[in-house]
Amino acid sequence: MLAAAGRVLAEPVLADRDFPPFPRSARDGCAVRAVDLTNLPATLKVIAEVRAGAPAHEIPKLIAHGQCAAIMTGAPVPEGADAVVMVEHTSRRGDQVTIERVATSGDNIVPRGAEARQGSLLLERGQRLNEAAIGLAASVGKSRLTVYSRPRVAILATGDELVEIVAAPGPTQIRNSNTYSLAVQVQNAGAQSVLLPTARDSVQSLRCSIEEGLQSDLLLITGGVSVGRYDLVEQVLSDLHADFFFTGAEIQPGRPIVFGRCSSPASASTKPGPGAHFFGLPGNPVSTMVTFELFARPMIEALSGQFFRPLRFLHAHLKSEIRVKPGLRRFLPALLSGEFENAEVERISWQGSGDLAATARANCYVVIPPDRDLIAAGEWIAVLPR
Repeated sequence: MLAAAGRVLAEPVLADRDFPPFPRSARDGCAVRAVDLTNLPATLKVIAEVRAGAPAHEIPKLIAHGQCAAIMTGAPVPEGADAVVMVEHTSRRGDQVTIERVATSGDNIVPRGAEARQGSLLLERGQRLNEAAIGLAASVGKSRLTVYSRPRVAILATGDELVEIVAAPGPTQIRNSNTYSLAVQVQNAGAQSVLLPTARDSVQSLRCSIEEGLQSDLLLITGGVSVGRYDLVEQVLSDLHADFFFTGAEIQPGRPIVFGRCSSPASASTKPGPGAHFFGLPGNPVSTMVTFELFARPMIEALSGQFFRPLRFLHAHLKSEIRVKPGLRRFLPALLSGEFENAEVERISWQGSGDLAATARANCYVVIPPDRDLIAAGEWIAVLPR
């Protein structure tokens, strides 16, 4: 079962009995008849002690007038009792207990079947299995779970300026970081990452690498999607009969993004994989990470069989004002701090979408609407967690 954690469920999970299977005490205390507490203080006779998991012979058949049972959290409430008074409101001497607080029928009792009825749906197909879902499956005896296979996501970094991380870069070169940051994001999204060798800025190199990447369920290409002379990704994808679903997004960072699908064989010797979908992501590292979260992660979740869920945003008070040019929705690295209702967020100073050092210090992005040029200190602002 634990191997299914983080995977997407491919079968419904049903309740194998009522939950709880008996009226369950929600507190340590005394199981009483509420009517016996009309006049306070009330003294009742303790006729039994009922613990969680007690065998049937230890549970009294009936709580009669003037009687009660000491009871523990999670224990079955005896017949006749209709409330549980918390132990803090009782005092006991021998088999007598004095209660000084009124009770209403149903207090501190979870009725049989209140959580789920036998045969009811507990976990839906398409649900990602977190710790609560795994615990719930265990509670109904599901030692094995059927899950969808994880999609294979190929990652292709492009650019003559890139060298491998073990190499010493020349004066105008940089190490390839995007492949590795994307691999972490892909794995966190529940997919398998396939790392391809870096492609050079030539049609031939890009075509060979893209054809290989299209054998996976999804191809993520970083770099080469802007409008420069050596930005050749869209040209090569067009040669491979790509259908472009969109080119560009009104966001910053990450505006030059493309998404599409190669709908016909890439060459005489190869053919697109089962999905053959692709994203062309910007080459700047922060742009790559932002566009993955906004666009590629939902696609991976869909390929994983997970049902759709919208992006999740938080709200926090802005610590220091932010001024930007209007026109684009901006996702800026920031630091979220504080607790409970005192959450605050502050933009981290950075040098643009190539500044990995600043982004590594961030734990979220603040989201600036496209029609705002000033967000004042103290205002509520949307936050995309990382």
